[in-house]
Amino acid sequence: MSDELSQLALELRRHLAWQEQDGTRTLLKDPKAPPLFAQAPATQARPQPVQPAPVPAAKAPARTLEEVRKELGDCRRCKLCQGRKTIVFGVGNPKAELVFVGEGPGAEEDSQGIPFVGAAGQLLTKMIEAMKFKRDDVYICNVVKCRPPGNRNPEPDELEACEPFLKAQLASIQPKAIVALGKFAAQTLLRDSTAITRLRGQWRSYEGIPLMPTYHPAYLLRQPGEKKLAWMDLQEVMKRFGKAP
Repeated sequence: MSDELSQLALELRRHLAWQEQDGTRTLLKDPKAPPLFAQAPATQARPQPVQPAPVPAAKAPARTLEEVRKELGDCRRCKLCQGRKTIVFGVGNPKAELVFVGEGPGAEEDSQGIPFVGAAGQLLTKMIEAMKFKRDDVYICNVVKCRPPGNRNPEPDELEACEPFLKAQLASIQPKAIVALGKFAAQTLLRDSTAITRLRGQWRSYEGIPLMPTYHPAYLLRQPGEKKLAWMDLQEVMKRFGKAP
């Protein structure tokens, strides 16, 4: 008889426990009594290993102007080498804050190996001084380093052959601003075929460096009425350097 009562009491306890968990009945029980159905402890999520952030590849240091000139060597990379007298690399302060980039050497430049020494160069010197700089303070170079025959426009293959050296020059100097003189300088640096009449006077960016396109001094000698517009462009450059026009 005692076994039957024990079995009956066990089944009753199981039934009441089921009702308690099902929410159909609230049981009054000893708070110290262990639960009839122990709940399995929640499984803690295993911490995921922290992946280290990828280390960016180290950027190669910029070459010096001397190293760039040495690499250019006695350049034979395009047909301009056939008629040149001298490679016209560049001149000025290797740490200049302001760089002027022109189109290509003329007859005087080809003879002396220095950019902008002819009539257009004399006008450029006056422009630089009007901006309250000295010519020795800035750096001056051209898109192509050899004189095109008869001062014709540089051709696409010639621009392409010289462009890596122009880019290396600017990477070495790291100026605070660039003035692109004429359409070939502006279009080559900006990769933009827009006419210089529309490009000029508006700040653009080359490799993160502010760039101001304006007219080439040789064009201004032929069209002196446009000097006023070029001066407006240069005044914007002056403002960037904190120089009052």
